[in-house]
Amino acid sequence: MVAGMCATVLLTTGRTVGAEQAVLGSIDSEGTRSIIIRADTDAGLDATVLDRLAHIDGIQWAGAFGIAQDVTNLQFAGATKVPMRLAWSSQLNHLGITTLPPVSNASIWASPTALAGLGMPDAVGAVVDDSGVDFAVTGSLTVPDFLAFLEPLVIAPQTENTPGTVAVLIVIADRPDLVAPVSDAVRSILAVTDPAKVTLTTSENLAALRGLVEGQLDSFGRSLVVVVFALTAVLVAAILYGLVMLRRKDFGRRRALGASQALIISLLLTQTGALALVGATIGSIAASIGLTASGDPLPGWDFVGAVALLSTTIGVIAALVPALAAARRDPLKELRVP
Repeated sequence: MVAGMCATVLLTTGRTVGAEQAVLGSIDSEGTRSIIIRADTDAGLDATVLDRLAHIDGIQWAGAFGIAQDVTNLQFAGATKVPMRLAWSSQLNHLGITTLPPVSNASIWASPTALAGLGMPDAVGAVVDDSGVDFAVTGSLTVPDFLAFLEPLVIAPQTENTPGTVAVLIVIADRPDLVAPVSDAVRSILAVTDPAKVTLTTSENLAALRGLVEGQLDSFGRSLVVVVFALTAVLVAAILYGLVMLRRKDFGRRRALGASQALIISLLLTQTGALALVGATIGSIAASIGLTASGDPLPGWDFVGAVALLSTTIGVIAALVPALAAARRDPLKELRVP
């Protein structure tokens, strides 16, 4: 019964949870928590905005990028031009950058797409901008989904005290539901000279869609789990009660030999718990194999483990009433039964 309960939950609710995780992952890949501020060059937005952002709760990551300026491979005049931006952030390790360049405005990092355009697949060489300033290519960076719109991405990391005009400010909220309040807070501390030249784009609609999808799928999954567990608990209790009645003479002998009620209860609960654990393991493995074979997304091992643990607990709780009935049998009466 417990094996069947685990398998049923995993093949129904587990499949739903796996699909939910896949859908939410697809929504999140579009930048559910991102806030993008674009500013004209004369809007007055500068890198000091990051200092003010540091005092706002609910922000996971923030980065500022300067105006795009074209650079080319230093060794090939007239080669493909790729946009480069100055970059400010205290969390550049999010892009795979662990150290700042020794000299500001002397080293750059580039994405694989940008390196291919520059003809530097090994991230070795130098580039030059239109004004003749050289930059050494220090390494390759990782472009997260919320920065994909800046591709091909080449950045020159700046120190926090290096001034500069910001053209694009990107803020990532801790959770999708914080996008709206964080957006309002960010807008209030921009300190620009001309707010009309600043545009703020958020993923608030995506965040609302994410919450709706998550809420509906969670509600369906919880209802189904409650029904399955309740029915299984009733069946387990009924089966165990029948077994107790069949073994009532055995329990009567144990009581007559000095076994206490607590011992009888603990004996039955231990046996039921061990059998339930074996059944939960078998059911979980069988359901996982079935989901994998059918190509359905797995709900995650934490969900599988939680279902197995809850199934075992339900089995033990369902055995409590039959165990109490067995412990309260009168040994003299049971021993008189032929």
